[in-house]
Amino acid sequence: MGGEQSKPKLDTGVPQTARIWNYLLGGKDNFAVDREVGDQIITNLPHLAENARLSRAYLARAVRYLAGEAGVRQFLDIGTGLPTADNTHEVAQSVAPEARIVYVDNDPLVLAHARALLVGTPEGATDYIDADLRDPDRILREASRTLDLSQPVALILMGILGHVESDEEAKSIIDTIMDRLPSGSYLAMYDGSDTSEAVTEAVRIWNISANPKYHLRSPERIAGLFQGLDLVEPGVVSVTRWRPDGGSDALPEEIDQYCAVGHKP
Repeated sequence: MGGEQSKPKLDTGVPQTARIWNYLLGGKDNFAVDREVGDQIITNLPHLAENARLSRAYLARAVRYLAGEAGVRQFLDIGTGLPTADNTHEVAQSVAPEARIVYVDNDPLVLAHARALLVGTPEGATDYIDADLRDPDRILREASRTLDLSQPVALILMGILGHVESDEEAKSIIDTIMDRLPSGSYLAMYDGSDTSEAVTEAVRIWNISANPKYHLRSPERIAGLFQGLDLVEPGVVSVTRWRPDGGSDALPEEIDQYCAVGHKP
């Protein structure tokens, strides 16, 4: 992404991932074309809306862990999507009011809402970068205005690397960012997995009309994206199995979204 000439324009006639996800989460920031695709997907995967909420709950638990037990005070959240409940800055700053968060997205509707709604605590900082995931150098350059990149940062990539088809390219994006972050930094992510025929079919329908397209990975391929990092227990698991509230006595049912948190030694 470059300057003003490269900024995407809001197109209400083409389904868009962030708006479809917003619809599945029960939000109102979407259009008829987004709801149409969302309804088609739900027809084939009735639990998708619930899965979206369970994935969001993992985000909250991971950020709570990072800001709490891990002691991280800086977060770089790429592929933010439209603001909903338990945004990264809300969770992090509820644990550590001084936490600093930089959001990154390149959807014009997300940008408009982020400026209005993603407001943090007076003690901390919340900023927004209009940039593309595939331009990590620019992201880091602009993030450095708010974050001290000589201190640990948690890189948050929730449901975004599925838009990158090649494992090699996805790993290159991660490595470019993590190599510039110091020891003690973290990567937290989740993405859809190819562990069921229903999800595979839902993604096929999604990719017919939605933009950008989404690509499922196996849990093993997701684990490969963490090469060079130390996985935090319990490793690569369904989002419902990553440190669920209430402990392991009543583990919720697994869903086809897999996640992990990795620590840079």
